[in-house]
Amino acid sequence: MRGLTLFIADIRNCRVRELEEKRINKEMANIRSKFKEGNLNGYQKKKYVCKLLYMYILGWDIEFGHLEAVNLISSPVYSEKQIGYLAVTLLFHENSDLVRLVVNSTKKDLDDMNEINNCLALHAIANIGGREMAESLANDVHRLLISPTSKSFVKKKAALTLLRLFRKYPDVIPVTDWAERIVNLMDEYDLGVALSVTTLVLVLAQTYPIEYAGCYGKAVARLKRILVDRDYSLDYIYYKVPTPWLQVKCLRLLQYYPPPDDPKLRTDISELLQIIITNSQDAPKNVQHSNAQNAVLFEAINLAIHLDSNSTLCAQAAALLGRFISSKETNVRYLGLDTMAHLAACVDSLGPIKRHQETILMSLRDKDISVRRRGLDLLYSMCDTSNAKIIVSELLRYLQVADYAMREEMVLKIAILAEKFATAYSWYVDIILQLIAMAGEQVGEEVWYRVVQIVTNNEELQEYAAKTVLNYLSSPQYNETMVKVGAYILGEFGHLIANFPGSSPIEQFNAVHSKFNLCSLQTRALMLTTYVKFVNLFPEIKGQVLDVFNQYRYVLDSELQQRACEYLAISTMPTDDMLQTVCEEMPPFPERESTLLLKLNQKHGDTEDKRVWVIGGKEANTEQQDGLKRIATLRANSYNESNSPTRQIMAAPATTENSSHSSPATPAAAAAPSHDLLGLEDLSLQDPAPPAPAAAVKALPTNLPLAPGYELGFNRLQYTAEGVLFEDNQIQISVKSEYHGHQGRLALYISNKLSFPMSHITVQISEHGSFQSNVATPHQHTIAPGAQVQRLVQVECQDVFTDPPSLFIGFNDQMVHLKLPVALTKFQEPVEMDGQSFFKRWNQIGGPPRENQAIFQSQVPIKLDRVASILRGFRFGLLQGVDPNANNFVGVGVISAGTKGGKIGALLRLEPNMEQNMYRLTVRTPSETVSEYLRSILQQPLTFGQ
Repeated sequence: MRGLTLFIADIRNCRVRELEEKRINKEMANIRSKFKEGNLNGYQKKKYVCKLLYMYILGWDIEFGHLEAVNLISSPVYSEKQIGYLAVTLLFHENSDLVRLVVNSTKKDLDDMNEINNCLALHAIANIGGREMAESLANDVHRLLISPTSKSFVKKKAALTLLRLFRKYPDVIPVTDWAERIVNLMDEYDLGVALSVTTLVLVLAQTYPIEYAGCYGKAVARLKRILVDRDYSLDYIYYKVPTPWLQVKCLRLLQYYPPPDDPKLRTDISELLQIIITNSQDAPKNVQHSNAQNAVLFEAINLAIHLDSNSTLCAQAAALLGRFISSKETNVRYLGLDTMAHLAACVDSLGPIKRHQETILMSLRDKDISVRRRGLDLLYSMCDTSNAKIIVSELLRYLQVADYAMREEMVLKIAILAEKFATAYSWYVDIILQLIAMAGEQVGEEVWYRVVQIVTNNEELQEYAAKTVLNYLSSPQYNETMVKVGAYILGEFGHLIANFPGSSPIEQFNAVHSKFNLCSLQTRALMLTTYVKFVNLFPEIKGQVLDVFNQYRYVLDSELQQRACEYLAISTMPTDDMLQTVCEEMPPFPERESTLLLKLNQKHGDTEDKRVWVIGGKEANTEQQDGLKRIATLRANSYNESNSPTRQIMAAPATTENSSHSSPATPAAAAAPSHDLLGLEDLSLQDPAPPAPAAAVKALPTNLPLAPGYELGFNRLQYTAEGVLFEDNQIQISVKSEYHGHQGRLALYISNKLSFPMSHITVQISEHGSFQSNVATPHQHTIAPGAQVQRLVQVECQDVFTDPPSLFIGFNDQMVHLKLPVALTKFQEPVEMDGQSFFKRWNQIGGPPRENQAIFQSQVPIKLDRVASILRGFRFGLLQGVDPNANNFVGVGVISAGTKGGKIGALLRLEPNMEQNMYRLTVRTPSETVSEYLRSILQQPLTFGQ
């Protein structure tokens, strides 16, 4: 095309933009007039469209010529069709209205027997990739992929085109219906096709692991053909490593499934991994050989860790990784640290990794920031009680010189490690306050919120924390986060140190107020709240505080002005009743998952393939590994003809005890192994999301009978925090719960016992006049065979009730009717008191009708320890030494019945007669209804010794 060549030469000869623009405008005018005249042949259209494309590539707007480009697609001449597709790819976008004009022509080229036309159409679909193209042409792309008449290069392009469409519009592509045919293509002799299809399956298996479970055996078979049978084309040997790309993808694919049950399959995988590790012993000849060899080796090590982190293969891998993290090559150090972090996150014993602790610590000072990041991840994963102080201290030292891009993540990890492995309260406070003083602006809100939560919830920390934070505030250095922490802690617990030298009320006030003018408006508002608490705690400094309130009554900021006016009014009232009410001690914070962990997990969100492990130690991977185990119950064993039996994993909700957490060395902590390092129980129940829209909730059936056999689980869950509520041959429903005051949260675990998926999962609770319930919006509406989903329910008691609401679980157009296992005693808190106080209140309540008494026979031999466990399960505080008979039980509790019912005290005496195997139960409460209810609810488990 001589005209195009001359035009390009003219543009290149333009020395200034004005000349280029003049030449472009002249050519556009010429092309526009030619298109208007019509009567152009294919060659002329192609030439003019090429000129337009060249202008477009230079950055000029092209507003005409699109239809001529579309017409070129229909040309029988290859060069014209090629330019047409190129123009459409460059000039059109997926939402363009003209895309519809291309669909029919593209479909025609997909159906053509000419492979070149097939490839041009596939290129255009992959580049434009709109929803309309996906809906109209996905079936044709799939047909080209599976057709036995398609050439290898067409199949490769079809697989990658299908991958592109699925990534953009997964809801449009029916990949679950195509699973078997696509998986079978992994056996293709052509390694290029096998590589493209494996890339597609790698993505599909992450979303539909059960449907694509057959890929597991195919991946193992392909690896065996490459490594054992040496069945591959010489064209795919890259620096003496046979098709490393396919090996890496197959090894990665195997990590998305749990270890196989078939012994032969496990043996074959172990042999393959051993071959890869053995081959890696050869010294690489050059950088390319090293890169290819290491890529396969590190993925093999990741698979070995995934299969069994305590195997001999992993022991060999640990020795290899120790060599890699000391390598002179940056990429090798990076991969070694990353893989060792994976090993540390899964292995039971960290001994082999701790041998390299000094080298790992040195990686924090590597010249490459990506290596420093991986070193930080590895230190975080390998930290335990034995090396926590060393690692945390080293991280604090490095924080002073760390890159700003890493500081926020380092602050989070140091705070989590300090909380997780604290062996003494003083050490935790020292580390956290040192962190806040050092990091400054990099300390996020979550860190100091968590410090306040832990100090508030642990009395042993409060005095030391107040004393330490006062020392920091007394220094001339300014740190706004430290001011926030200090203001809150001194406002709540400053009275604990008021009698110590240097910690008098006026000295506390001066230390806080000296930073007042340097702080932001938000922090000043917090400090004013601290000052009003000082007025309540320390009347002797009331005058100095009132001067501050007077000064800020007229500031421009509305928040500061309102607080100053209100606090001044409260502080100058004739009596201190209102002041004392407003400044009551803050209650303990609800026990929930640490926001630091949630924040850290958000930072590790992946944008590519899903992670098969989580940074942060073995316990951090428990939930993810449980999920992996559930997805393979229907895995088809395509490796050999004899299918191995599938596993049914019915997982009842396990307790989330963090066994690796060490408690401070106190008797109270030693007696409560299910608590974390600072005594905060973590039930891993996050706040439920808002309820689903009313339109999405089906009407509750009014005449559906209760499921037969539900009573056993329901009765047991009235005095236990977790267990199985209901189970039959289709479904298992388990419950895990926690309660604080008049509020509670339940996690419902719904497990599928069928051999096919459950769909349309719904959880609904009937309306109840005495308390509100809220079911979290679900994220998953289907359950794979052998898997389970979780639904979070939040309840709030508003008044006394004796009958819990109905719970309806829907699945596969069926409905199970149960009772929600929420008893009034769930909202009861145990109380401790002495014998004199108990009998005083016992006598104040008096006899019937506020007293209920029952004498009944036990159906099982009475065991005092079991009786005590049942009473504590009903949340009664058992008093020791109150009753003269050591076998008798005396209990006290306070029921929080919400705004309507208020707080109701409950007293009980239980007198077991060991000889006659009988009980005498007496309950007294100010409410006749509650008294009768407690007697009836206690009698059933005591009778049967449950």
